[in-house]
Amino acid sequence: MLVIDPFECTTSAKLLLTCGSLGKLQLFWGPSQRCEEIKASLCIVGMQSLAEMNRWREVLSWLLQYYKVPEKLPLKILEMCILLYSKLEEPHVILEVGGNWLRDEGNRSLTGYGTIVELYLLQVLLPLGQFAEAESLAKGCDVFSKEQQAIALRSVAERQQHWAEPRTPEKSEQVEKEQPITRKEWQTGHLPKKFVSILKLLQKVLKLVMNCLHSMPSRKILLVALIVYLIVLRLDPAASSSHPFIYTLGQLFWQMWATVFPARTTPPITS
Repeated sequence: MLVIDPFECTTSAKLLLTCGSLGKLQLFWGPSQRCEEIKASLCIVGMQSLAEMNRWREVLSWLLQYYKVPEKLPLKILEMCILLYSKLEEPHVILEVGGNWLRDEGNRSLTGYGTIVELYLLQVLLPLGQFAEAESLAKGCDVFSKEQQAIALRSVAERQQHWAEPRTPEKSEQVEKEQPITRKEWQTGHLPKKFVSILKLLQKVLKLVMNCLHSMPSRKILLVALIVYLIVLRLDPAASSSHPFIYTLGQLFWQMWATVFPARTTPPITS
């Protein structure tokens, strides 16, 4: 059904669900359990079609047209809704629906009840800051093992601590003070030791480069620079289009030589 237009797919699913809810196709679908499975499958198709049309926020209201109350939502559909609204960063939409579903006695005996509890706790309650409800849910969940309960409670404590950290003003004040202090040190000449050590290291590197330049003949330096330039730009020296670049390279080299070395030490240019 998803191969066709999403709007037509949603309309078809809605038509079949309406007929099924009226009992007109129950004889064709078979027993009531099979009927519920097909109904859930059609709802999933409708959810995917709404997603294709970028109508995510209509999913929950669309589902409640056919299930009437949140407690009757199938486990798989509720799981998809929790993941959907968590991805949309709107967990508050599913807060009441998920809570009503979990409190229903008939749903506690379902096989995947623990999975829904875990999803609801991590994806809905904790992002909304509902730490007391999350802790109560973790402690009161009968399907959780002791290890799962400990992990859930630890997650609640960690998220609560993380929730409180951005609200402390110490970090923001520290960030605001760091930049003015650095500018003041720069203006007064009192630079940090780390910055001074970096400058000294840079000075040593420059001295090493200067010594290498003094020890190497000028023609070798020009040849190395030319080879590096040609390798980087992949130019063909024989091509006429590369001549301006080679000429510019030579000009830049001699300008650099005249700037680095005094005029009296400039090597004579022989023809």
